[in-house]
Amino acid sequence: MEALRQDDPRRFGRFTALARFDEGASAVRYVARDIASGETALITAARPELAAVPVFSRRFQAEARTAERLAGGWVTPPLDTGDPAETPAGETEPLWTAAGYVPALPLAEAIGIAGPLPERALRILGAGIAEILSRVHAAGSVLQGLAPGTVLLAADGPRLTAFGPLGAAASAEARPGGQLSVRLGYLTPEQIEGKEVSAASDLFVLGLLLAYAATGTTPFTEGPAEEATRRIAEDEPELDAVPEELRELIANCLAKDPDQRPTAGTVAAELALEGAAGLARGGWLPEPLAAAVADQEARVLALEVPEEGAAAAEHEQGVAPAAAGDAGTKPDQADAAAPEDARPEAPRTLREPEGARTAPEPEDARPEDAPPVTASGAPKAAESPAAPEPEDARPLPAPPVDAPALQKPADAPAPSGNADTGNGDIGEDRGTTRFLNTGPRPPQNDRPTTQLALPHELTAPRAPDALPAPHPVQPAAPLALPAAPVTPQPHSHTHGGPAPYPAAALPAGPAGPAGPGQGPMVSLPLPPAPAPAPDPAASRRTLLTIAAAAVGGLIVGGGSVAALGSGDTARATDDKPAPKPRRTLPGQAPEPRWIYAHPASESSPLTTALWQDKLLVVTSESQASAVDLRTGKRLWQRADGAKGQVALAAGADLVFVASPTEFLWLSPKDGKVVHRVRYTEAFDDLPGLTVGRLAGSSGPVIWFTGSHTVTVKAPKPKKGKKKGKDKEVVEAYFFAYDIVQRKELWRTPVPAGRAPGTPAYRVVAERSADVLVRQDAVSLTAAEVKKAKGKGSVRSFDQKTGKLLWTRQYGAASLEAATSGDEDGSLYAAVGQDLQAFEADTAKPLWRVEGSDGSWFGTPLIAGPLIHTTERSRLVGAVERESGRLVWRRSTEVPGTGPAPSLTLSGSEKTLIAADAIQVTVFSAADGERLWKFQDIGSADPKGETVSASYRTLAFGETVVVQRDRSFYAFPVA
Repeated sequence: MEALRQDDPRRFGRFTALARFDEGASAVRYVARDIASGETALITAARPELAAVPVFSRRFQAEARTAERLAGGWVTPPLDTGDPAETPAGETEPLWTAAGYVPALPLAEAIGIAGPLPERALRILGAGIAEILSRVHAAGSVLQGLAPGTVLLAADGPRLTAFGPLGAAASAEARPGGQLSVRLGYLTPEQIEGKEVSAASDLFVLGLLLAYAATGTTPFTEGPAEEATRRIAEDEPELDAVPEELRELIANCLAKDPDQRPTAGTVAAELALEGAAGLARGGWLPEPLAAAVADQEARVLALEVPEEGAAAAEHEQGVAPAAAGDAGTKPDQADAAAPEDARPEAPRTLREPEGARTAPEPEDARPEDAPPVTASGAPKAAESPAAPEPEDARPLPAPPVDAPALQKPADAPAPSGNADTGNGDIGEDRGTTRFLNTGPRPPQNDRPTTQLALPHELTAPRAPDALPAPHPVQPAAPLALPAAPVTPQPHSHTHGGPAPYPAAALPAGPAGPAGPGQGPMVSLPLPPAPAPAPDPAASRRTLLTIAAAAVGGLIVGGGSVAALGSGDTARATDDKPAPKPRRTLPGQAPEPRWIYAHPASESSPLTTALWQDKLLVVTSESQASAVDLRTGKRLWQRADGAKGQVALAAGADLVFVASPTEFLWLSPKDGKVVHRVRYTEAFDDLPGLTVGRLAGSSGPVIWFTGSHTVTVKAPKPKKGKKKGKDKEVVEAYFFAYDIVQRKELWRTPVPAGRAPGTPAYRVVAERSADVLVRQDAVSLTAAEVKKAKGKGSVRSFDQKTGKLLWTRQYGAASLEAATSGDEDGSLYAAVGQDLQAFEADTAKPLWRVEGSDGSWFGTPLIAGPLIHTTERSRLVGAVERESGRLVWRRSTEVPGTGPAPSLTLSGSEKTLIAADAIQVTVFSAADGERLWKFQDIGSADPKGETVSASYRTLAFGETVVVQRDRSFYAFPVA
């Protein structure tokens, strides 16, 4: 930190600047405080010379809107932003954002203080960033905001502060003619080849960051600097110094072929299956870094707020007010004007540790003056009339590289595309939606989802005479050092990029931005920039040029330039941004109708159920409660329903809940107990009855198992023999009960299960004459398991009397095999890695669907003429019920661990929802088109409760309720 300079602003809305925190390529950061509330903030103010460039202003605001939608978790919630309405006439619109101050160190600075991070810290760092990337990629967008200076290390976990190329830029400068030159801080193999970036590009940079954090250098630094681009494109990374447990994962991220890189969700799960917050619990930073973060916080707290009047008077007189500073800055020195050399010649995004070596900045770090170019690559005359500018708020395409071996021929054709499609919309997801007559595929990067949002620019490689002359590349500085010595400042907070940003457009979480939920993990693509207003009087073009060069030790690249924006006028691009869109885009989860957070003071939910499409009934260890499905507001709670099972509708006006000791009928209005039937009273001939889990229900009828213990007296001994001991024997029954008439329909004796004795049944099919029931393998006795010889069985019970009709085994279906049936007499069971259909009454095989290698099917979902399938390999699909013909099969792209996703259909049966422990994926039931994904990574508080529960989904009408532990989201569906 340092004292405010003479020309630094003193006020940012309600915040008063206290000190200059640091500066990056495109913005300066200030420590500020709201005098009224005492709230400390970090202000990110765009450099005035850049803010005056229309294309920079639009891009800055677009990246700010991206940050708004990512607020929560590892993205610091924003507080405020500049108000254009307060801008005096004739002045440039202010570009600044404010976020709550979080003590943290940039990754590059942390490495300089304590050296490479240990393995546990690497896992937390990588998992946290991957969780953010997963949310971004789920919307079909690309981040392009990763760099050692944009990733911060806070006491509770990592933070990301840049959300696009401007935030991660190594340098940026305004150039004549309304042009902007931005030097990127990284390259990927596909960018070097002139190809378009994708979600996989973010994974490559994440691999570079993790390798840098693990070793203090990057895996492509060995060798001449002028061959850096060749090494990135062709050489294998040097990862010998990376911890062995992480080496393979990082190597996969650095694969040359984007299709071979893992998804962000896969990386997050492999690094920390319980989530970054869970792994960071109890602290995660090495002692020197934890001390540096604490010291930084103390210095910020010591800053004093100047008096409003004095600060304003001093500002008017051109005198900088005193501010508590750092690095030896004294209060009395603040009155002096800053010397000419007080500002570095080029923006810096990284701090240099003491004693570190330096290297001169490469000559081509900044591109030479580049004339604006046309779509064909030819220079554009200054007199040309203005043309509409393509969208510049989307992820930037790869800049061509001017290394001689990598130059494109001058007559290379321009990529096809439409400039009007650069609005973040990914279009229809048709690339892999229908798989007729094809076999299953393993999960892979979903390019149709992640790339259709990125249309090709209407630009082409320029002719040789339009390219800047190549310059010799100077040797790179090791360990991510800047090009010139900089005084080390270990307490700097953020580096480079316009972040943090304004308030979130979506609800920040169950309890708001600062609540325990820390935000629904809903990601949105960048909104479109406003349509330009024509200005026939203007003739100059607004051009954004980008140069790829070295920063943070990531790469050392050339200085070639790519044209990204054109044909606009200063007046047109100065138009205010369009209102933030609320429409739903493919791949993006829709805005929830409501969000409900189960109180943290109460125990976690045990069961959830819908009642008459009006109430969401939640049971827990302490009570049952009801939430209004229209508003998401809790209506009542009742302690009598504690530990209750799934609630059911008992007629039109009562809620039925089975507790461990009694049946309850509750009023839907206030939860009061209307009827109560204790098991000791309803089944008085079965003293000590224990009621098991409900096996199923149909209308007013429920089926369940129960058991009780009876004493069997020893037989009378023969003369001269001792009397034997009495035996305690468990007797079990299968019941049918009418919850409307409140009476038992029948019971039938069944074999007792594993101790304590109640077998766990599940109804797999209900037919007019019987119900088909399967027993969970975990409740089978050792004798039953031995008798079954590894094969599962299904029992048929008469609907009217409960009499056991038959018991059958189906092919080689195992004891644990997922099984389901229909009313027409067919049974569908997982057999090995395949799904097979049988005649239920005869066990005759009907058809078979092959599954993926090393996987198995979960419980299928029957819907009209289709059967929706789910596999442990995260493949979801549909087959024809009659023939078993494959209709479509699609991957959820979730890491392949745990059971197969559970399936739910919307009320109209048009939408299929797949849920597992990682995410919810929504498909079109008819053709498998993936509609959107949703993730809630939970709270980022390491002292909070670790959320490891799987997602649950409940559908009614045009709404699906998504639950993960205490958080509930109501999303609209077809």
